[in-house]
Amino acid sequence: MADYKERKKRPNRNANVSRGTRPNQHQSKQTDGVQVKIGDKLLITVKRLGINGEGIGYYKRKITFIPGALPDEVVEVEVTNFTPKFIEAEIIKIKKKSPDRVVPVDDQSVGGVELAHLAYPAQLAFKQDIIRQALEKYQPRGYEKIDLRPTIGMDQPTGYRNKAQFPVRQMKDGSINVGMYRRNSHFLVDLPKISTQHPATLKVVRTVRDILADMEMPIYEEKRDAGIVKTLIARVSESTGDVQLTIVTNTEKLPGATQLIQRIHAELPEVVSISQNVNPGQTSLIWGEDTKLLWGQEYITETINGKTFKLSPRAFLQLNPKQTQRLYSEAIAALDLAHADKLIDAYAGVGTIGISLADQVDEVRGMDTVPDAVDDANENAVDNGVMNADYFIGAAEDLIPKWATEGWIADALVVDPPRTGLDDALRKTILATKPEKFVYISCNESTLARDLVDLVKVYDVDYIQSIDMFPQTARWEGIVKFTKRK
Repeated sequence: MADYKERKKRPNRNANVSRGTRPNQHQSKQTDGVQVKIGDKLLITVKRLGINGEGIGYYKRKITFIPGALPDEVVEVEVTNFTPKFIEAEIIKIKKKSPDRVVPVDDQSVGGVELAHLAYPAQLAFKQDIIRQALEKYQPRGYEKIDLRPTIGMDQPTGYRNKAQFPVRQMKDGSINVGMYRRNSHFLVDLPKISTQHPATLKVVRTVRDILADMEMPIYEEKRDAGIVKTLIARVSESTGDVQLTIVTNTEKLPGATQLIQRIHAELPEVVSISQNVNPGQTSLIWGEDTKLLWGQEYITETINGKTFKLSPRAFLQLNPKQTQRLYSEAIAALDLAHADKLIDAYAGVGTIGISLADQVDEVRGMDTVPDAVDDANENAVDNGVMNADYFIGAAEDLIPKWATEGWIADALVVDPPRTGLDDALRKTILATKPEKFVYISCNESTLARDLVDLVKVYDVDYIQSIDMFPQTARWEGIVKFTKRK
């Protein structure tokens, strides 16, 4: 998912159902003959999992979302929210337990581990099934015959996240919490451990938290919009072990910066780069516009499929390096490139995909709308000795027709859009230019199925290969191989 500017957004709980406003806790609501109120106790049989990993059942035919519940379980629940279209509820007691239920090692009150209570083989089957559900909803031409290949999992589905991006808050008792927000709340849960994070990233954010506390550094207070340190971001290179630390602050001022750097350097020798990002005020965005290097290296590097990539603090890279290598290998196989081909790398980010494919084609052209990403991509091409790849600032739907009018027409196209899927204009451009070889790297089954409704007007879908990029979560990545219809 090539999302160079990362944002902290609360995901849509279920794309197949529109949600209403939260009712007053003392209200009840009668719709479609179903009357419930906050606090009601219900007995529900769970039918399936929703796209965010929540259990889905029905109370008098009204769809009911139950986090933590699994298919075929019978659960006693308490209503926490309702609208005319759905009910939300929390488990009180599991009356009948799924054979796929396991004991989670993580605190499931936070996001990012919503499937940790589901046995890993069942997680992989779920990620294949949610693609099937999305295809059945949108029904692109020939959807019943699409080959949905079994999800490719990990031998060890823990410790894979190469970046920790944790807010910092001071609690009423004076302690400092570093972790993630409790679901549906603004309470920051302190996380001394979480199984999905690379151990090095957790070590760094926890140690820096202790240093901040010892130095009595002013921690950001959201209600008063006061204080300084907001977020700690640590990214580790799987190939080198180096760690890049970014301290997000509310102000440009960072008191005691020299002492802070000295202590981090002394206590965390694996940290080779320390930056400050300034993100003032109350905002849902994690990153501000201004990032400056405080100490050490401007980049860390990561090696993927034999190519080395520089990563500045805000540069996008997949969170799971091991599965990223598998993802790109599957994309290479699906594209079936020839050395005479011209390849477009759309939503290119720092050029990881195009540069990985460059030695198999005549020329690569990529694009991104973020200038810093384009700069990094071109530097990465030079650093890897790739002389046939160039990256440009702009949108694919603008540059592809421009290049075509200049006589440069691509034989192959790879797209790796964010969760919102393809831009409408780019879909139209693809249908107009009709590249012979086409692979779509997706991270969202709903926007993929929506995009397929248009794309299958010109292309047949050979297969969809899902890859478990995010074990213990409901998220996946995968590739779609297209063949142009004759």
